[in-house]
Amino acid sequence: MNIVVLVKQVPDSGSARSLDPQDNTVARASADNVINEMDEYAIEEALQLRDREGGEVTVLTVGPEGATDAIRKALSMGADKAVHVSDDAIHGSDVVATSAILAAALQQLEYDLILCGAESTDAGMSVMPALLSERLGIPSLAGARKLTVEGGTAKVERQTDGGYWALEAPLPAIVSTWDTINEPRYPSFKGIMAAKKKPVETKSLADLGLDAASVGLANATSRVLDFAGRPPKGEGVKVTDEGDGADKLVGYLVAQKIV
Repeated sequence: MNIVVLVKQVPDSGSARSLDPQDNTVARASADNVINEMDEYAIEEALQLRDREGGEVTVLTVGPEGATDAIRKALSMGADKAVHVSDDAIHGSDVVATSAILAAALQQLEYDLILCGAESTDAGMSVMPALLSERLGIPSLAGARKLTVEGGTAKVERQTDGGYWALEAPLPAIVSTWDTINEPRYPSFKGIMAAKKKPVETKSLADLGLDAASVGLANATSRVLDFAGRPPKGEGVKVTDEGDGADKLVGYLVAQKIV
């Protein structure tokens, strides 16, 4: 079974993040960038499927040169090879353009199953599986908390607030996974060393047959017009209890429309 895992490098959600005032896009060059946490669950699920069914796992990412760090993390976990789409013209691309780039790259790969995280921590849109499903003409099974593949059919339990939906679709298909599906492995020292020798193919937009003028910030369907830093935290309100503290507290909560 040939499995492709979509991986994204994102600014660490645990560190300070900012926008670049030059074009109001995420300041990735100065950020502490890491592999998208949700993607690690997709990688782990791909590795477990490969170990059960045979085949290989290919990592695919779209991003600047620095995104190789995310690729190496995936390879050190056990993925077999990687494809990195990198081109200066991609900067500022929205999710629609990014889906076109990923679809073009996927059309040059052999795959039975595409896996990805349910969302990215920098955008949180959760729409990439649906966009790729439309572009590639394959079914999408989103939000899986469990995945099995039997006889050319993918079966998932889609996580919901009240339980799960049981869904299935014929392969090839794209499946997005939640963090409830497994527990990602930590790269071993052996895996880290082996990752240095695994093949990573770098492709440009021209290699994918895409016009650079069709992507990028200038062609984005939405953009940030302005932004400002978070205002400093105020001192708050002190309620002095003079026998009517409860009434004052309730009055404050009502004024703030909390109750």
